[in-house]
Amino acid sequence: MKVALAGAVLGLFAAFAGPGSTASATPTDTTVGDVTGFAADGAVYRLTAGHTEARVSFVTADTFRIELAPDGKFTDPTGTDITLPQGPPPATHWRDLGDRYELATAKVTLRATKSPLRFSAVRADGTPLWTETQGLTWNQDRTVQTLARGADEQFYGAGMQNGRGNTSHRGKTVEVGVDYNWNDGGHPNSVPFYLSSAGYGVYRNTYAPGTYAFTDPVTTSAKEQRFDAYYFAGDGKDALKDVIGQYTRLTGKPFLPPVYGLEIGDSDCYLHNANRGERHTLDALKIADGYVANDMPNGWMLVNDGYGCGYENLAETSTGLADRKMKLGLWTEDGIDKLADQVKAGQRVAKLDVAWVGDGYKFALDGCKDAHAGIEANSDARGFTWAPESWSGAQRCGVQWSGDQSGSWEYIRWQIPTYAGASMSGLAYTTGDVDGIFGGSAKTYTRDLQWKTFLPVTMTMDGWAANDKQPFRYGEPYTGINRASLKLHEALLPYIYSHAQQATRTGVGLARPLALEYPDDPKAATDAATYEFLSGEDFLVAPVYQDAVERDGIYLPKGTWIDYWSGRTYQGPVTVDDYSAPLDTLPLFVRAGAAVPMWPGSIRSYRDRAPGDPIAWDVYPQGNSSFDLYEDDGVTREHRTGRYATQRAEVGARGPAPATSPSAWAPAPARTPASPPPGRTPSPSTPATPPAR
Repeated sequence: MKVALAGAVLGLFAAFAGPGSTASATPTDTTVGDVTGFAADGAVYRLTAGHTEARVSFVTADTFRIELAPDGKFTDPTGTDITLPQGPPPATHWRDLGDRYELATAKVTLRATKSPLRFSAVRADGTPLWTETQGLTWNQDRTVQTLARGADEQFYGAGMQNGRGNTSHRGKTVEVGVDYNWNDGGHPNSVPFYLSSAGYGVYRNTYAPGTYAFTDPVTTSAKEQRFDAYYFAGDGKDALKDVIGQYTRLTGKPFLPPVYGLEIGDSDCYLHNANRGERHTLDALKIADGYVANDMPNGWMLVNDGYGCGYENLAETSTGLADRKMKLGLWTEDGIDKLADQVKAGQRVAKLDVAWVGDGYKFALDGCKDAHAGIEANSDARGFTWAPESWSGAQRCGVQWSGDQSGSWEYIRWQIPTYAGASMSGLAYTTGDVDGIFGGSAKTYTRDLQWKTFLPVTMTMDGWAANDKQPFRYGEPYTGINRASLKLHEALLPYIYSHAQQATRTGVGLARPLALEYPDDPKAATDAATYEFLSGEDFLVAPVYQDAVERDGIYLPKGTWIDYWSGRTYQGPVTVDDYSAPLDTLPLFVRAGAAVPMWPGSIRSYRDRAPGDPIAWDVYPQGNSSFDLYEDDGVTREHRTGRYATQRAEVGARGPAPATSPSAWAPAPARTPASPPPGRTPSPSTPATPPAR
């Protein structure tokens, strides 16, 4: 729903400059001056420049914080809202080298040049991470950091940037903060965090909106007269993943959703709906029956999603949905004061529109945390929330979706880079309504649902468009194709759920830009990869975003890739044109070496599995590879006390790698996209694992 969200109101400080301070391009700007004092207290260091104070705090061996107070008085408007306790500080040491101080841990060194005060960071081996080209600068409106830009340095992050983020921000300017624009170019669910291909990341610890210009030099600003940022030094070939892991260690790892939360959700108003005539909350059960009759998965239903829409017969509605293997969700139109009673009546999903939770990012974040905690305090279920505007830290309590849009081909186009790009900011669960809530058509609905099968979460919203928007509304061939998309997502839930659990450890979500898995591929950061993404390590998805039956410009990075439907192999790096993609076919490729756990394609709900049902493994042998399957009961919080199971599937391929001609190697039979996935029969040696219930 559309909301009126006020920005956080922050106090401003008077500006004071130390001796030797220099003026920048505008007379009203002040740049920090020469160092006039230094003090060390364990892992915390203070540098004085006249009235200005800078404070450096080492949080871990590879994470440190720089604060600057122009008037010498440090403040923190975020308090304990966002950052989490990190344990004892690391061992540090310092030395005075005459022109600079060096402050170091075993992994990273921060250099503080004295005249004027400027910072730079290097790894322990001297490899540079970042360098300020001038000292921190401020005026009455903002504080700016200016960094040198590397010759080939690429930048990602800043949260959900609609239409952007899947490829590099280099040369671009992105805004961080609410703008009420939920279409292409907007930035809902902003995060004041970015990361660099040089192997570092920066989190600006603030509620103030900002502007990040990844030009030469790089300038990042926040609309406040204070500076407060955490820096993360990544390590190894997976430095970008390491940085995301450090950032989410500080601000919170993504939560583990219940399994029904990974199934599609359905949303509408069923009480006095002006768009659909007189209805009642129990009428939601008739829609639920439509999913059952059409053999379509659906995990939950939001039954009061509309302005002025209340509810009635809540417990009866919840029981009816449970009989149909679905959970009850509610929109927090009137706040969360009634959450305890609603959860006791059966609510398990809370959709938060922040105008009804409170103004500002702090209140939005508090609403996410409070609703998540409220579900858990009044049931044995896991907290599960959705929000359209959030900030750093929201990944630990909810799903972020991109707001209210109108279905069209253009809507599909700009959404493709949006959600994979958001993963670069630790947002593991991001999505948009299938075919929007306005407009749309049978074709665009079908195409949009196809690729969102490979996101971990999605929702279809009814009641705002001219026609109902459930996936079975359009008749054939659309209903059959939509059923196949939903069934494929259901069959892949063991794969998706395992990645969800992995995100609780690494911070990395399922939907990923190519640059995250292939950081050394120069094309992965460019427009060549804008309209495709990876679903985990193993699937490359290239959605069709035009009214066409062919897809051009599919870039496959280094390695062997197998067409999921035909078995044809491609040797990357290569760009595929003229890919045949009729309406029932999503361009989809599997990485050679993949071992994908699946449920049978016949099931409609995760609750259709019986104890002892086996997992089917869809295997694409090449070299030595493995996959770690994670299972628990899928609903309760007992996994937090150790009630879960893991199983590693290891695959070793004998003989040479497959040839690349279309008929040389088909690791699986050709599939018909409009039919349910095969759920390959396990071999007798495949162990049966306990089902997620």
